[in-house]
Amino acid sequence: MSQLSNTPYEELTVGQTASYSKTVEERDVQLFAAVSGDNNPVHLDPEFAAESMFKERIAHGMFSGALISAAVACELPGPGTIYLGQTMRFTLPVKLGDTLTVRLEILEKLPKFRVRIATQVFNQRDEMVVDGEAEILAPRKAQTVTMPAMPQVTVN
Repeated sequence: MSQLSNTPYEELTVGQTASYSKTVEERDVQLFAAVSGDNNPVHLDPEFAAESMFKERIAHGMFSGALISAAVACELPGPGTIYLGQTMRFTLPVKLGDTLTVRLEILEKLPKFRVRIATQVFNQRDEMVVDGEAEILAPRKAQTVTMPAMPQVTVN
C-alpha cells in the first residue's frame, strides 16, 4: 500500500500545478457504464458508433470528470479535499486507447478554506478534451494517509 500526502490550504499557492494521467481502456468504459447506468450505444456498440458523428466508440464524457475528481482527491490538494462544484466544457471526444492527462492549477484562494482550481484534460496529442474549473474546500492541516488497495472488479 502506498502513502499519499495532501497540501493544506495554508501551503497552497496561486499558480501551483499538478497532473494525473490514465489510459482509457475497454474495461473502464464497461465499468463506467455499469456504475453510472449510462449504456448509450455510442459508448458500447461498435456498429452503432460507426454510424455516429464520431465514427467509433467514445468514452463517457463524465469519465473525464471522474479523472478530474481523482486528480483533486489524490494529487492537489489531495486527501481531505471536499468538492464544492465543477464546471466542464467537453471540447473533443475521448476515444478508447487515449491517454488522458488532467492538469490542475490553483487559480484563487478564497475565504474559509475554499479554492478555485483550473481543471483541464488533454489527450496524448496534447489536445484539450475538457476545459473546466472546480471549487473545493481544501484540507486545513497536513495529512499523510495509507491508500487502500484498488478494488478488483471483473467485467462480464
